[in-house]
Amino acid sequence: MIVCFDSNVLVSAIATRGICADIVSVVLAEHRLVVGATVLAELRQVLTRKLGLPPALVKEADRFLRMHATVVKNPGAPAFQELDAADGAVLAEVIAGKADVLVTGDRDLLQLSMKLPIKVLSPRGFWELLRSG
Repeated sequence: MIVCFDSNVLVSAIATRGICADIVSVVLAEHRLVVGATVLAELRQVLTRKLGLPPALVKEADRFLRMHATVVKNPGAPAFQELDAADGAVLAEVIAGKADVLVTGDRDLLQLSMKLPIKVLSPRGFWELLRSG
C-alpha cells in the first residue's frame, strides 16, 4: 500500500509514543511511504518553532524521511474549492504520489473525505485498516 502522512501525524510520531509512531513504523517496514514537499516544510517548521527541537535533530528527521520515502514536489493544485491553500497543496502531493491513503488528523480533510479522490483516514482509522488486513 502507498501511504502519505500529513505533517500532524509525523509530528506526533516524532514527538510522542503512541498510535502515530506505531503506524509510521509499520508503514516504513511493510508499505511504501510518499511524502510531499509541503508536508516536509510544515514538519520542519513545527519541530523547530512549536516544539523547539535543535536544528540538528530537525535536519535528521527530514533526512530520514527523504531517505525512506518518495518525495513529491510541485504537483500542481487540485480543484477543490472547499480546501484552504495548505490542505490543497497536501492533497495535490498525495494524488501526484499515487498514494492509496492519506493519514491525517486535519478535521477539514477528514470531513471532506467522501468528496476527495483518495481515501482519507485518521490515525486510528488507518490503524484499524492495517489490523483488518
